[in-house]
Amino acid sequence: MSEIESLLREDLRGKTAYGAPQLDVPFALNTNENSYAVPAAVVDEIVAAVAAVAPGLNRYPDREFTDLRGDLAAYLSRSGTAVSPEQVWAGNGSNEVLLHLLQAFGGPRRAALGFTPAYSMHPIITATTGTTWIDGLRGIGDTSGPFDLSLDSAVSQVTEHDPHLVFLCSPNNPTGTALGLDVVEAVHDAAPRAVIVVDEAYTEFARPGTPSALTLLAGRPRLVVTRTMSKAFAFAGGRLGYLAADPELVDALRLVRMPYHLSSTAQAVARAALRHADTMLATVDVIKEQRDRIVEALPGLGLVPVASDANFVLFGGLRDSHRTWQALLDHGVLVRDVGIAHYLRVTAGTPEETSAFLEAIASLGPDHLEGQP
Repeated sequence: MSEIESLLREDLRGKTAYGAPQLDVPFALNTNENSYAVPAAVVDEIVAAVAAVAPGLNRYPDREFTDLRGDLAAYLSRSGTAVSPEQVWAGNGSNEVLLHLLQAFGGPRRAALGFTPAYSMHPIITATTGTTWIDGLRGIGDTSGPFDLSLDSAVSQVTEHDPHLVFLCSPNNPTGTALGLDVVEAVHDAAPRAVIVVDEAYTEFARPGTPSALTLLAGRPRLVVTRTMSKAFAFAGGRLGYLAADPELVDALRLVRMPYHLSSTAQAVARAALRHADTMLATVDVIKEQRDRIVEALPGLGLVPVASDANFVLFGGLRDSHRTWQALLDHGVLVRDVGIAHYLRVTAGTPEETSAFLEAIASLGPDHLEGQP
């Protein structure tokens, strides 16, 4: 053990940092980014917005990011559920927002529960705060698929473990499926001392009729809905995540945030993008078409896709997922090995990217399929 490792917290020793491969390939379909560039008109407004705040960079930014919270509240309210600025919080990506929640409501001798497989950063962020992570399980009880989460199973697990935080992904990453609101309500009621976090990072891609947990916020001060501008807004490089919750819960997050944690430029850039929300979201339907195209095409290639409400598709039926991952990479297509045996995940992007992926996977032949000799 090195001198530095001996000084490191014991619970962090031997662990590896989070990080999806960032490789220079023709078709990068592994991190669920929006494949479409920020439109030129929005770029012009972003540049103008940065120029407007640049002379004042000698001063600290608005610590309360008041105008940005108002813009985010207005965007969320477009869903039909009224959200006030006092209910909104934001950070440098949704990961920072999740960190604030764990800093405020987790910690030593406290536990957080998530239903895996789910977003891999949930347990990682949990560990950094000294909070105990509990792996809840999917595919138990009356479910239609191996990654579904039934109401009875979810309630049974939160009742057994009595955590301080519960993470629910809807749509779920990496499996893509959304939760019914009945599951969210049941988990909330079954965990009376827990903050219930519904991670809706991919909600703009959900299939028609999929409800948002925003509709459940009223009267539930322990319920939180997190969102991001990284996916549907094509703004991953902008690093802006946010949440909606009861004003009292939002106020508690001020106790743990770093002073002035959102820079003046970050606030200005995000507000410029929000002013063009319809333009930024114009590619969502095209991406959903490509997602559905992947789901429809894979069975004909002997593979098993999981129905998706996100901008990606998890697919199984592979003999050796890492071998197939490497074979696709050799064809210039980078997908994600999410650590589930016999499965890989691919981002739905442009029609060209979808064609490249489908052509590459078709060229690999039957020896990559599970159950083949």
